[in-house]
Amino acid sequence: MARSRGVPPRRGAGELESEVLAALWAADRPLTTAEVHQAVDSDLAYNTVLTILTRLLEKGLVDRTAEGRKHVYRPIKGAEELAAEQMQALLSRGPDRQGVLQRFATSLSEEDAEALRAILRRRR
Repeated sequence: MARSRGVPPRRGAGELESEVLAALWAADRPLTTAEVHQAVDSDLAYNTVLTILTRLLEKGLVDRTAEGRKHVYRPIKGAEELAAEQMQALLSRGPDRQGVLQRFATSLSEEDAEALRAILRRRR
C-alpha cells in the first residue's frame, strides 16, 4: 500500500500507550487530557489521546480523579515496575525460560551485566 505524501507513518501497536505513559511519568503531578495531548504530540486528535487514556485506565495502568469538571490522570505503576512485569510475562509465555534468560544475559553490555551481578549478590 502506498503512503500519501506528508502523512506520517502509522505508529506500532502499543506505541501511543507508551508515549502517554512516558508523559505521565515525566510529570510531577497528575495531568488532564489536554495536558497529556500537549505533552505527547499536538498532531494527534484530542479524542485519540482520550481513547488511549481510557484504555490505560481499563488496563489498570493509570488512575483517574475528578477535579472540578475535568479529570486528571496519573500512572499507577512506575516505568521500572511495569517493565519488570512485562519481562516476567514474556518469560512465563516461553517454553524455555532458561534459554530466554541465557540469551538475555549474554546480550547485555558489560556495564549492564555488572549491574545485574551486583543486584543478584545483594539479593542473596
